Amino acid sequence: MSAPDRRADVLSARRIVVKVGSSSLTTAAGGLDADRVDALVDVIAAKRAEGTEIVLVSSGAIAAGLAPLGLDRRPRDLATAQAAASVGQGLLVARYTASFARYGLRVGQVLLTVDDMTRRTHYRNAYQTLDKLLTLGVLPVVNENDTVATEEIRFGDNDRLAALVAHLAHADLLVLLSDVDGLYDGDPVKHTSSRIADVRGPEDLAGVEIGKAGRAGVGTGGMVTKVEAARIATTAGIPVVLTAARHASDALTGKPTGTFFHRTGVRGADRLLWLAHATTARGRLVLDAGAVDAVVDGHKSLLPAGVTAVEGGFTAGDPVDLVDENGNIIARGLVNFDAKELPGLLGRSTHELAREMGPAYEREIVHRDDLVLLRR
Repeated sequence: MSAPDRRADVLSARRIVVKVGSSSLTTAAGGLDADRVDALVDVIAAKRAEGTEIVLVSSGAIAAGLAPLGLDRRPRDLATAQAAASVGQGLLVARYTASFARYGLRVGQVLLTVDDMTRRTHYRNAYQTLDKLLTLGVLPVVNENDTVATEEIRFGDNDRLAALVAHLAHADLLVLLSDVDGLYDGDPVKHTSSRIADVRGPEDLAGVEIGKAGRAGVGTGGMVTKVEAARIATTAGIPVVLTAARHASDALTGKPTGTFFHRTGVRGADRLLWLAHATTARGRLVLDAGAVDAVVDGHKSLLPAGVTAVEGGFTAGDPVDLVDENGNIIARGLVNFDAKELPGLLGRSTHELAREMGPAYEREIVHRDDLVLLRR
């Protein structure tokens, strides 16, 4: 795709998810930088004035809470991190509210957890909320709910969250804003490294040294999480622009900047993308060869007859990995039974179980609608 084509991809986007990292909003010591926030809002408001719908995924809650709590660095323990998030999230949204108000724009806070987005009864609510906010002319400010998250607060890089929100919100483009102006083929501080202008597939990343968290010390991500986020989005049919926050205007107006990740796939089911990329398995189910074939090739639900072993202490509704007899992960799904219930069900037909234990047991261990393949 040529530069003009990339420009057309950006300019034709009617709904865009913009993600900004902590280091682009705060100082290394913590605390929000009002000038940086206002500069970003200026760019987004200009794009919004053109009629483009914007969803802003913003890091910075924990970082914003550091200074008010007298902390000089990001907490390592969960309780202090949650306290910083609790203080900082209010400051972050208040700052955005005041800054966007200069343009007559209202913002709405949307806090998400992985659990909200993977359970069948919850995930539609997230889309409906985002869609209604946009319909009402409100600009959603999305963040992970770090105040109550447990495992998620350690997992939770907002690059990946942004890619998943872009898919959930049916966005046409994802813009990742950082403190680095794109993906480089080496350490960006070295003069021997060159910026990669386009990534059309995994082959373009062969041999590329991808760095981890930045030097500012207030974020959780790094180039690794940004490339992973780009992979998630592009495989779901959403192109990605990765550049520095100072180049946000260029990114949103289609000017050459940063690294452009071309779409490589097509849109799939929202919730299954979250299940594949945003969950941590709470246990494992070992499948016999027949069940592996049924799940992988036949796209069938997982029945008790095909499970030979259960590992972990999960409860009904938790994500679990489905593995073959050699321990290779083939799929992930939401299980319908507690781990302690399953040993008595294994290897038996659902009809037999229903006759002996009641109609509640004539069901799948993992329904095909709650299952995503990780090996094809």
